[in-house]
Amino acid sequence: MDRLLCMEAFVRVAETGNFAKAARQLGVTRSVISHRIQQLEQFIQAPLFHRSSRHVRLSEVGETYYQDCVEMLAGFERLTENMRNLRAKPQGRLRIQVTSAFAIDYLGYLLAEFMQLYPGIELEVVVQDRIVDLIQEGFDVALQFFPSLVDTLVERQLFRVRRVFCASPGYLRNHAAPCHPSDLLRHTIGLYDGYPSRYQFVFRRGDERLEINLPGQVRSSSVHLLRDFALGGAGIVCLPSLVAGKELLAGRLVPVLGDYAVGTFAFRAVYPTTQRGSLKVRKLIEFLAERLAQMPHWEGDDSFAPLGEALSAGGVEPAWRPA
Repeated sequence: MDRLLCMEAFVRVAETGNFAKAARQLGVTRSVISHRIQQLEQFIQAPLFHRSSRHVRLSEVGETYYQDCVEMLAGFERLTENMRNLRAKPQGRLRIQVTSAFAIDYLGYLLAEFMQLYPGIELEVVVQDRIVDLIQEGFDVALQFFPSLVDTLVERQLFRVRRVFCASPGYLRNHAAPCHPSDLLRHTIGLYDGYPSRYQFVFRRGDERLEINLPGQVRSSSVHLLRDFALGGAGIVCLPSLVAGKELLAGRLVPVLGDYAVGTFAFRAVYPTTQRGSLKVRKLIEFLAERLAQMPHWEGDDSFAPLGEALSAGGVEPAWRPA
């Protein structure tokens, strides 16, 4: 009996609540997982799960044993990775989930450099905007805007992202630019439907605070679709400046209501506590934190407000452009 493999199987079943999912994540058959759990139960002389035809849940003994196993496996992982670090660079598969707002235009360039530094790592990158259960779906790390929904994840903030209301110069030539947030109600608006606050926005300017619900004639789960909708001259959209930055600096989009703050979001790396000791996860996050700290500060409070005026007056050559 390999106690370490048995404990690993037990932890995966406990976290996924499913023998088949645990087997897929560990790359073995379901029967192997069942056998390892059976061996572990025989060893400790107590059932670890309550099983039915549809559900698997931890027994009272299993709940206590789970915490000890997680700590022991994490300690073993740290020890193993530390020893590997003394001899070689990190290696193995790294499964990443990332929001499209960062994947498009940015992440590919960064990963190309990361792979040159660590050629022993194999990357599997899944691009999607929904918040996923990292443990259930077998991800090592997620790069996302919004905080995790469970306590068993570790977060590291990489940078902050501001939302910007903007439109094309062509649209603003044909429609009076809004001077007050309430003016947005008279425009065609495109909104991202993934914000936690949905279509409720709080505008702040000095001591002024206005909360407004925007109808949004166009609603989408894709911020890039909304960007292209605005570039087509069809209306005003609210975009993360991460997505709108290049178009704003090039003058293809113009910010509106730039003297109002709409709120920022932290872009963060999120990973399971069981990956805390993983060398390849740590190297990826350290690499991203270092590179993103050097990226241009397009999130400054006044980065786009005067820019819109300058662009309208005849254009301005940006000092930098995102990759």
